[in-house]
Amino acid sequence: MRSKTSTWFECKVRYEQMQENGNQKMVAEQYVVDAQSFTEAENRLMEAMESYISGEFEVAEIKKAPYREVFFMEDEVLKSGTDEIKFYKAKLAFITIDEKTEKEKRNNVYYLCQACSLHNALDNIDAVMTGTMFEYIQASVSETQILEVYEHS
Repeated sequence: MRSKTSTWFECKVRYEQMQENGNQKMVAEQYVVDAQSFTEAENRLMEAMESYISGEFEVAEIKKAPYREVFFMEDEVLKSGTDEIKFYKAKLAFITIDEKTEKEKRNNVYYLCQACSLHNALDNIDAVMTGTMFEYIQASVSETQILEVYEHS
């Protein structure tokens, strides 16, 4: 696993997609873009979509992502074609002790994790976090509708 910390934007793209039966259907797909501003995120996504979508499309929504870090699977795993690769949103609660009151305090932090399954996502998160000195709890992990993450190269 590798991780990347950045400013991430969640974006929705709407376009008409050809269905298996030959009919056109309006679809909305969700992507994540590494960018410094809303404008840069829109431009980068439009450039990326031009090679995948024939015809007109619109960037229908852009919002700042709640996570600052994304965990990516290694290239060897991606090339092996094991299962469909998905993205999972993870909420980790970091546990600290308040020095004054000596009470446990939990700070929630969100991450995006690339994985083949929910079980794989849990393992991947543990693999990345075992290298840290923080005590944490996996508060929640859920599958997202994100199809791809576009990193700034």
